[in-house]
Amino acid sequence: MDATPASGLTDLEFHQVTGRILATIEATLDQWLQDDVVDIDARRTGGLLEMSFPNGSTIVVNTQPPLHELWLAARAGGYHFRHLGGRWAEREGHEFFELLSQRATEQAGTPLKFTPPA
Repeated sequence: MDATPASGLTDLEFHQVTGRILATIEATLDQWLQDDVVDIDARRTGGLLEMSFPNGSTIVVNTQPPLHELWLAARAGGYHFRHLGGRWAEREGHEFFELLSQRATEQAGTPLKFTPPA
């Protein structure tokens, strides 16, 4: 039995959606490197993506399948996002890509914008 949890996603859908999110982040980082915007090194192991910034700081995006959450850890703090109404939001209502962009901009020292997969 694959009951649909509060996220509104089945386990399979959760893995598909979060996989696309991590792939989109990686593609964005690759494009920035190609365009000489910023050199952020990325390492992905399963559902964990670690981004290393030129100043030595890191941002980690981690999927949490049992909870159906996305976690974001940055220098400014840690955040837990749930899939609600078609978007990933944390308890204060901030959207995942919006907050990821803010934290990456702070840590890179240059304006950066991540966008959700199409």
